[in-house]
Amino acid sequence: MRQMSLTPELVALCHREEIDPGPSGEWTQLSDDDFGALATRLAGEADEGPLWVFAYGSLIWKPAFDSVEQQRASAHGWHRSFCLDLVRWRGSAEQPGLMMALERGGRCDGVIYRLPDGDKTARIERLLRREIDDHESVASVRWVPVRTAQGRVRALGFWVGVTGRGTSLGQPLEKVAWVLARACGHVGSGAEYLYNTVSHLETFGIHDRNLWRLQELVAEEIRSIHGHRVTNPDAAEITEAAIT
Repeated sequence: MRQMSLTPELVALCHREEIDPGPSGEWTQLSDDDFGALATRLAGEADEGPLWVFAYGSLIWKPAFDSVEQQRASAHGWHRSFCLDLVRWRGSAEQPGLMMALERGGRCDGVIYRLPDGDKTARIERLLRREIDDHESVASVRWVPVRTAQGRVRALGFWVGVTGRGTSLGQPLEKVAWVLARACGHVGSGAEYLYNTVSHLETFGIHDRNLWRLQELVAEEIRSIHGHRVTNPDAAEITEAAIT
């Protein structure tokens, strides 16, 4: 695997303890009935056969579901983008962060996971509860056509085609790097999120040129903030425990 510039030692420098501020009240929270109705609709739109989920970011390294098969897949017409504004999770009101979504254009190489056979509605609802929590996010959940070595399938995708309030589309990598090197929330830092994504993509043989350049920029930014390289050998151990 290629040697990343963004190391566990540098990621450790970005960590700080943050308290979960809870929902901001700016978004309309989904109720149990809402989750059930959305899951039922999506299950009704699903193809016959296996239920596939398309992973391009954190679902690759923290899926939070059981799968019986995984394989590489490409979504054409979409690309990864740090375009979701965060003031919670991996950001704060004092230092907002950014999370990845899929923007239109290009090609995104990722991984599809096949979930066990069974109640599709129930499995989809569990996924929904992991990925979204408000009505404004519902439109970003959709079935995405993907290409695999075995042919084409449709997979469930999250945060696909986001627009409007709460998004910052088309940002230059330098600006994104500035944010990721500084943002941290109660579940971790932006640098940790990037490190996990890039390193796990590499284990699948997926080399995203934009993300690779971004991790180099974030590493440079962290060094410029802290003014030195990591010399504490325990820092890497602490970070490895946090990101695995």
